[in-house]
Amino acid sequence: MTYSYTIIPSPVGELTLVARNNALAAILWENDRPGRVRLGTMQREDTHPVLQKTQQQLNEYFAGKRNRFDLTLNMDGTPFQKKVWARLLDIPFGQTCSYGQIAEELGNPAASRAVGAAVGRNPISIITPCHRVLGSTGKLTGFAGGLHAKQTLLELEHQHAAA
Repeated sequence: MTYSYTIIPSPVGELTLVARNNALAAILWENDRPGRVRLGTMQREDTHPVLQKTQQQLNEYFAGKRNRFDLTLNMDGTPFQKKVWARLLDIPFGQTCSYGQIAEELGNPAASRAVGAAVGRNPISIITPCHRVLGSTGKLTGFAGGLHAKQTLLELEHQHAAA
């Protein structure tokens, strides 16, 4: 299966948007760890409709004009990862939660490390807001885009949620 991609600038660095058929499959970071998100053969296609729609919505998000995304997502993962990623989509704009809270909500309070591993493999950063998940003490923890990007996204949301 071939994936289409484009690269866009953003306030948190270059982002690689990846589509498969009619859905968004990934958003990769400029310095993403190789293999964090497994994808097949990719070809650049800047005019792909899904990628154009994603870019438009991300631009609106970064400008403070969008706090929810309206995109079809296609994320490959294990059933557990998909449960975690679905839970991430429910974290309200401008709010945060912890890995432990997600583990409890999924019915296994001892699974916070497994939740952390699933969050780390989230293929669609920003749209599936893994940046809204913090450590149990409220501290910023690992993030594929780097802690500076995570802090920037949280500050942007806090600023626009208060407006």
